[in-house]
Amino acid sequence: MSAPTTQGTDPWWLHGVVYQVYVRSFADSDGDGVGDLPGITSRLPYLRNLGVDALWITPFYASPQADHGYDVSNYYDVDPLFGQLSDADDLLARAHELGLRVIVDLVPNHTSSEHPWFQAALAAGPGSAERERYLFRPGRIGPDGVEGPPNNWISRFEGPAWTRVPADVNEPGEWYLHLFDTSQPDLDWHHPDVPAEFERILRFWLDRGVDGIRIDVAHGLFKAPGLPDQQLAPGESADPGESLITQRPSHTPMWNQPEVHEVYRHWHQLLAAYDGDRMAIAEAWVRDPEDIADFVRPDELQQAFNFHWLAAPWSAEAFRAVIEQTLSVVPAPTWVLGNHDVVRPVTRYGGGDLGLARWRAALLTMLALPGSAYIHQGEELGLPQVDVPPHLRQDPRANVPGRGGRDGCRVPMPWSGSKPPYGFGPGDGQPWLPQPEEWTDLSVEAQTGVADSTLEWVRRVLAVRREVLAGFGGTDPQLEVEGTPTELVIRRGRLVCHLNTADTSIGAERLRALLADGEVLLCSGDRPGDADTATWILHD
Repeated sequence: MSAPTTQGTDPWWLHGVVYQVYVRSFADSDGDGVGDLPGITSRLPYLRNLGVDALWITPFYASPQADHGYDVSNYYDVDPLFGQLSDADDLLARAHELGLRVIVDLVPNHTSSEHPWFQAALAAGPGSAERERYLFRPGRIGPDGVEGPPNNWISRFEGPAWTRVPADVNEPGEWYLHLFDTSQPDLDWHHPDVPAEFERILRFWLDRGVDGIRIDVAHGLFKAPGLPDQQLAPGESADPGESLITQRPSHTPMWNQPEVHEVYRHWHQLLAAYDGDRMAIAEAWVRDPEDIADFVRPDELQQAFNFHWLAAPWSAEAFRAVIEQTLSVVPAPTWVLGNHDVVRPVTRYGGGDLGLARWRAALLTMLALPGSAYIHQGEELGLPQVDVPPHLRQDPRANVPGRGGRDGCRVPMPWSGSKPPYGFGPGDGQPWLPQPEEWTDLSVEAQTGVADSTLEWVRRVLAVRREVLAGFGGTDPQLEVEGTPTELVIRRGRLVCHLNTADTSIGAERLRALLADGEVLLCSGDRPGDADTATWILHD
């Protein structure tokens, strides 16, 4: 068994490949159609053999599951749907036996409306100490004399970001803030109870052996003082839409406030007190790479997701711009092409054989870059986005006009067999989200041992990447990035990655020059230089 990817004495996360496990959809151990922690544990050898260094697991804490675990009612226990606390301990122990690190999801921006704190706040009423842990406010009287929400903020799910608590004869109904679902009230991080509680939560899981935390909505903990209206340009909507990347920080009093950085400086010190290079990564949808860099300063978090890479169109020129902008300011970059909130890249890049070819090329290009990479479960199988029938959708955003929901990238993994549930669990029926009948050839079993399958290709890519990084020793060679609107060339010492995003092959003379005195290590398509193809070349 090979050791996780490292370069010299660098921490494991700096160059590692992390595999995202969406807990509901990875592996079901008890046949109820929903993935669980024992299911993940049983499949850890698959991840080790795939060649990743760590896994990030989405929330498995006690939750009403209104937002599939991102609405937490108890941060110190496992939801019975996913197992029990001892199952989390078993998973950590087995992962560490296999040389895998484990990152768990932390949700600090909001709790479930069923969390004891929020239930106490509702019972205590206006002006109570219990309500000060959340953002309760009186309404605002509009020009028509009718009371409305305290400001114009819009939920990421649907409608105003405020819900009114029912009033009675003795109590005017206050409103509470929820930037996401109504069942996810935002915490007030100015209240001392909140940071103190999350320090206890962090220590609880670090003491159990987790290697890192992924911080959900890391840019959203604090809101601008006074909770002012969002100032909009003429014709601009307050609706945040699908991506916060397009929003200007000056227009978003609910996002990316400077106080978050003091929290993460404290968490940096907390993590540093534990052995084993513990780490934290921010989910921060911010406009510019400079904003990403703010989260990964030397005394703050170790990483932040680089969603600009994910959001780039299929274009060598666009990829080059993201690479240059990111590397100019971010000291420990991450690269990601998909996750449980966005359309799967095979579909996003055009679908079918075209989308698969482009995804393979994008992945090979991404893995040539310095830094770490995150892979969403099922990407290694080439899974496309699924059009889940409307009556079977379960995402709380599924029926919001213009959003479409996120169920299509969350359909459970196909492991084996010729029909659903494809070995996902011991049952015979469809799992919690239905798997397509045409996934037979995409399962792990169907692709294992097949030389030209996507799965075996990804295994080979990760193995070669490990060897290349080992060849760098304790230092990373200087990076050079160049290209044209349709060609991207990345040089890291002897390694050259060439990407062609055009719909035609490069010319013969250009290809000869590219391959001169070099060995082709990997190619995402049939031949180097073909349309929608990336190639790794090692020069003498």
